[in-house]
Amino acid sequence: MPASASDIAVRAVDADRLDDLDTLFANSKTTAGCRCMWFIASAKECQAGWGEPNRAAFAALTVDSPDPVGLLAYRGDDPVGWCAAGPRSRFARALRSTHLKERDTWADGRSASSRAAEDDTVWLVPCFYVRRDARKVGVTVSLLRGAVDLARSRGATAVEGFPLAGDGRRGAAEAYLGVEPLFAACGFTAVARPSPNRVIMRHPL
Repeated sequence: MPASASDIAVRAVDADRLDDLDTLFANSKTTAGCRCMWFIASAKECQAGWGEPNRAAFAALTVDSPDPVGLLAYRGDDPVGWCAAGPRSRFARALRSTHLKERDTWADGRSASSRAAEDDTVWLVPCFYVRRDARKVGVTVSLLRGAVDLARSRGATAVEGFPLAGDGRRGAAEAYLGVEPLFAACGFTAVARPSPNRVIMRHPL
């Protein structure tokens, strides 16, 4: 039975919800292998850990982190969607990318030399996964709004994402990043366009 936005509940993920995350990620070979370590570990580490090692690493992060590692969307008791969320400092690989190297200048014009100043207070939402039978009914909107609420409750000063620019047609293989209209619908505004198909979206809190 297809999901609808009205019957979706969003919950922050801690160690008690790892079994639900396992259930959701088992629906895709990519998520079962990556285990949402792509923006956390180096490319070499993530590829070498494909599958169970990545699962164990993410589970350890979930147990050790003072903040939730992301959010799950549920239809009843059935997990149907996920988004990663947390302080920018958690996503080490993302911060090394060319897309985020000038990140603090987006907020207040400070020089790039101070770009790490916000990494513990600004949250990042780098990726989404929604089960095939739950797509196109607003699950990602619910997840992103939930991420903003969670970040606010944890004292974050802003939330960011780096989705595909426009409707994302030029980068369909990277749809897990989200698209510009999704973030705009949740109160984010564009603060930088580091490449033709990528936009930095920011939601001050």
